[in-house]
Amino acid sequence: MLLVEDDPGDRLLVEEVFDEHGASGNLVSVEDGAMALDFLQRRGEYAKAERPDLVLLDLNLPKVNGREVLEQVKSDPELTSIPVIVLTTSSSEEDVLRAYASHASAYVTKPLNWDELSGAVRRIGEFYLDVARLPRRPRA
Repeated sequence: MLLVEDDPGDRLLVEEVFDEHGASGNLVSVEDGAMALDFLQRRGEYAKAERPDLVLLDLNLPKVNGREVLEQVKSDPELTSIPVIVLTTSSSEEDVLRAYASHASAYVTKPLNWDELSGAVRRIGEFYLDVARLPRRPRA
């Protein structure tokens, strides 16, 4: 699983929730869109990275924004099957429409309250780790 989040507090919260779920060993965090694309496309320091089976993506990122990351992931035949969950502070209808038009699997607006955010992340994890069947990761 790949978490693309520039806010250290939000990263920590997601990591804690997935740790409680027993999935933290499979969680990799990066803090900007350029790092996310390098990781997903196995470039540079991420040349040997294992492809994630799920991406949690913030939209408002430095270097390459989350909208561009989503569009590149979903236009790459090797990456397009990876579910991408947009997890962002933006509640803009334009962002929601654009994310789904770019084939996001879900769009979740981050609640401002820490407990509500923790609950939202927990529900995402429960659904995608326990309920949904994800595509198998391609072999290197």
